[in-house]
Amino acid sequence: MAYVISHFFAGGTSAQYHKTLEAVHTGGVLPPGQSYHAAGPTDDGWLVVAVWDSKESYDNFVSATLMPALQSMEGGLPGPPHEHGAEVANQITR
Repeated sequence: MAYVISHFFAGGTSAQYHKTLEAVHTGGVLPPGQSYHAAGPTDDGWLVVAVWDSKESYDNFVSATLMPALQSMEGGLPGPPHEHGAEVANQITR
């Protein structure tokens, strides 16, 4: 079942986001299992929303790619993010 997540990075900036994005989505390519990625600034940080084919795919990405990148990179988004996740009950596309 599809899985949706939101990550909020308090105090995150556009420059930090783009540095992190290049590290975890090299060349602008979505990782296996991810079908959607959107992100933008908020009043107090940076918000990322993504849709995955399953929670398992998402968990694999977090443990193998995202968290190692956040822990080792200087100048990227401050992590770990504040996270919300849910199995997708409804998805409407154009």
